[in-house]
Amino acid sequence: MNWDFLVQQVVSGLTLGSMYALIALGYTMVYGILKLLNFAHGEVYMMGAFAGLGVMTALGGPDAPIVPVALMVLVMFLAGMSASAVLAMGLERFAYRRLRNAPRIAPLITALGASFFLQSTALLLFGARRRSYDSAEFIDLRGGIHWGPLNASPTRLLTISTTVTLMVLLTLLVSRTRLGKAMRAVSFDREAAAMMGIDVDRVIVATFAIGGILAGAAGVMFGLVYFSVYHLMGFTAGLKGFTAAVVGGIGNIPGAMLGGLLIGLAESFSAAYVSSTFMDLIVFSILIVVMLARPTGLLGRADIKKV
Repeated sequence: MNWDFLVQQVVSGLTLGSMYALIALGYTMVYGILKLLNFAHGEVYMMGAFAGLGVMTALGGPDAPIVPVALMVLVMFLAGMSASAVLAMGLERFAYRRLRNAPRIAPLITALGASFFLQSTALLLFGARRRSYDSAEFIDLRGGIHWGPLNASPTRLLTISTTVTLMVLLTLLVSRTRLGKAMRAVSFDREAAAMMGIDVDRVIVATFAIGGILAGAAGVMFGLVYFSVYHLMGFTAGLKGFTAAVVGGIGNIPGAMLGGLLIGLAESFSAAYVSSTFMDLIVFSILIVVMLARPTGLLGRADIKKV
């Protein structure tokens, strides 16, 4: 067995899985609060990637950066996360808020409509051509870790480490902060939480904002690692992120993390050892198998029926 090649596929899978995990967290948080499948979340991720590209261009790009590279990357992340958070809050306010008590099919169709609307908006604003981050031009890809069979570029290390940091911060926020306790209360019983004095609207807006922040970070990561962004990138990534959330157990935050990493590894190994032609087939076959064996997902639990 070629161990060098195997280790590289693990690194690639963890990198891709980190992005899927961040997208899946947005799906699972919104579903946990509202029981809403926000299929426009992939486009929130896409807009974050374009916001990062806009900052890179404004700061001189890879050819003539006017600030240090580390500062440029930091500002790119802040811009992508902020733009995606604002967009996610806008979706909640104008597309979903009035449909909270509607039959579930209504917000689902609205989410699909919002997805196509944002795709078309990006097409009009940025065109159909792929835009290049050119991160290889200003980030020394010879750096990173090169030890035995392990070779990880700086952008991949940045992606994995940033994802781990964001996941830890999210876990601490949900488990130990007042907002996190309010989010858990609203997810369990929205009406009871409102009667206990919790501002439900504020909690829901915060949930969308946090999901947008994570998606925006994933969008910038994609550009830095894979060098290009385009208006349809959110559709496939959103579908894989949703798959990761369902496999891990939608509504379960650790499940979304686990599902994202598993889907990323499955995609990487499928492309390397089988064929990139069958990559999506294998990934979605995993979804089917998990749903047949464990309908609630790997870490999910059945909903408690209130009477």
